Amino acid sequence: MIQQLTLEWLNSESQIPQALWDNCFPAPYEGQWWYRSLECSHLEKQFTFTYGLISYNGEPVGIAPAFVMDVPIELVMPPIVLPVIKLIGKFIPSFLYQRTFFIGSACSDEGHIGIDPQFLKNNEITQDDVFICIQEAAEKQAKKYNTSMLVWKDFPEAFHQTLSKISKSKNLFPLVSFPSALLKLKGNKTEDYFESLKASRRYQLKKKLKKGLSAPLEVSVIHLPDNQTLHQLYRLFSKTYLKGKTKFEELTPEFFEFISREKEAHFIILRHQSSNEIIAFMLCFHLDDHVINKFIGIDYEAPRDWFIYFRLWIEFVNWSYKIGAKTIQSGQTAYPAKVETGHQLIPLTNFCKHKNILIHKIYKKITGFINWDTLDHDLAIYLKAYPEEKPNLDFLREERR
Repeated sequence: MIQQLTLEWLNSESQIPQALWDNCFPAPYEGQWWYRSLECSHLEKQFTFTYGLISYNGEPVGIAPAFVMDVPIELVMPPIVLPVIKLIGKFIPSFLYQRTFFIGSACSDEGHIGIDPQFLKNNEITQDDVFICIQEAAEKQAKKYNTSMLVWKDFPEAFHQTLSKISKSKNLFPLVSFPSALLKLKGNKTEDYFESLKASRRYQLKKKLKKGLSAPLEVSVIHLPDNQTLHQLYRLFSKTYLKGKTKFEELTPEFFEFISREKEAHFIILRHQSSNEIIAFMLCFHLDDHVINKFIGIDYEAPRDWFIYFRLWIEFVNWSYKIGAKTIQSGQTAYPAKVETGHQLIPLTNFCKHKNILIHKIYKKITGFINWDTLDHDLAIYLKAYPEEKPNLDFLREERR
């Protein structure tokens, strides 16, 4: 028998057996429940979801989530070239958006390819073989969707060796992405968390919390909120979304409705004691001893000296210790607050290929000017203050040669 890997593109997570989802996307990864919620959330105007079902001799062994999106080009271009791009966009509006086939999840902070660990253990097939299969299938599928770019989205260091090999054989180039943020919880109580912080950060955080904890707020952790609560949560999320500088996805009321039904989802909510109005919330996912701080909403009309974000954060830390969490993932953007609360910034990388050879070469050249401090103004300020924490991205320079 000729042993071979194949990949079939499917339109729904429900077409893939639950057992395979469980084997390929166990905690701490967002699993089938996550993709089910996205599919039900009326996001069709933003994304087209698809799933690569990887099989070996006809037996399913892996899952490669993917999606198609028209990406605002200013999200990835360095400031130095944006004026030229916007000028061209006045005459050619379509130039400002780039139809892209992404390998990864639309709203997850880190890209992941799920491969049944028993399959890799019991066969001579390697992760490199699987990724080559995905790349070749994705290039064909990208043509069907008429996309100009193919991107492996936000992959962490664990996948860099494999993706670097593919970059050389399949002509991809690396592109620095917004880093993720990770916090390792020390000890078994919140005071241990404070002790783990640098003295200067501990002092500043406690100073803010001294005022924030005196605010007339009540905290609750809710699973399956009622419709009225969901409406308030979405309203607060929308305010926060509009205030944000970097916008990739815009969630819908349906997303909050469907995600709230999943057992992994919990809402940490701050309410005003007298009016009972929700002042802030944080959507969190409990995945064994790992928790993900996914989306927040804040009423920016609340007094500044309530330090709402930091009050919300410490309640999240309290809850994380209570459920036995060991790590917290807080995602991309809003870096000053995350650094202040002790997070480590985790480098993420996109691996890209443009269908036009000339444009591909131009983009590859431009990516040499893109790094953390060109992607995010707050991140640039942070790196200037703490140059010792600048990541080692030498491998990217090697890949561009």
